[in-house]
Amino acid sequence: MTTVSTNTPIPTTPLHTPQPGMRLREIVFGAACAAAVRAAARLGVADALGETPATAAELAAEVNAEPAPLRRLLRALSCYGIFAETADGSFVHTDMSRLLREDDPNSLRYISLWCTEPWTWEVWPRLDDAVRSGTSVFPDVYGKGFFDYLHEDARESAQIFNRAMTTSSMQSALDVAELLDLAGVSEVADIGGGQGHVLASLLEKHPKVRGTLMDLPGVVARADARLRDGGALAGRTSIVAGDCREAIPVEADLYIIKNILEWDDESTRRTLRNVMASARPGARVVIIENLVDDTPSMRFTTAMDLLLLLNVGGAKHTKESLIGRMEDAGLIVGDISPVNGYLHAFECIVPS
Repeated sequence: MTTVSTNTPIPTTPLHTPQPGMRLREIVFGAACAAAVRAAARLGVADALGETPATAAELAAEVNAEPAPLRRLLRALSCYGIFAETADGSFVHTDMSRLLREDDPNSLRYISLWCTEPWTWEVWPRLDDAVRSGTSVFPDVYGKGFFDYLHEDARESAQIFNRAMTTSSMQSALDVAELLDLAGVSEVADIGGGQGHVLASLLEKHPKVRGTLMDLPGVVARADARLRDGGALAGRTSIVAGDCREAIPVEADLYIIKNILEWDDESTRRTLRNVMASARPGARVVIIENLVDDTPSMRFTTAMDLLLLLNVGGAKHTKESLIGRMEDAGLIVGDISPVNGYLHAFECIVPS
């Protein structure tokens, strides 16, 4: 006779593919799933749940919530593989629920909060307006542009944005450093490089290479501690405050441009034009972006693409559209390589 441990997770998702009508019902209730993830992240449920099963009542005591509603929240999340319920009604971690822990090295807690911030619930219902006009609806909803709103009226949301971008950049930086071959490179420039996590990872891996981080003044002021005065890499690092859409006063053997060619076409053209104006013939330019025609991550990247349309009027690129922008700027496009499950690197050369 087979026995089942009371601590064994029980299946909470159907083993068959739902019929079209049910699948569409699930999709239109997608806001409930996103809201449930946000609630779990804000409550800190994943942090409260350790390596042993816990009941909803035990977790409720840890996160200052009511047991019955918390059990309903966990039951809903378990349907999507976020947490799992055991035969005796306790809850255990899954691979996805661990990603909501703050201490997980691949944590998506702040990304989950960022993508479900209060302003998102106001702009998503206006998607049809954005599709009709082809422009952002954010100024219509809030009376000002997206970034002005964040920094002037939603400072907590701006902090969430900064934490989310920092987490994402730190996680992808090691992937970029692992991918890029720096043979023959003495100087590398990270253009629009945020806090410089990619640059720091490259300099750590290649101790003879020097680097420059360029981004807006308020961004580089918060640069990775390894790059700033007193940091382990400061002696090989220059930090340049500036807007790459205006000028790129940096000369290097390798320029890295990661996830900044998505706001609008004019910004993309100006940035690439400025790289061409600064780079010496034969310099490498590596452009790293999400793609909306990359099959494994299309649900993720197409959703990001629509959110960009709503908040800033921007767009994620297809492989073809990005190559077109590079070639229009005069770059010679070479190999295209996956960085990880959601990023691609385009190797380019400045012609002689």
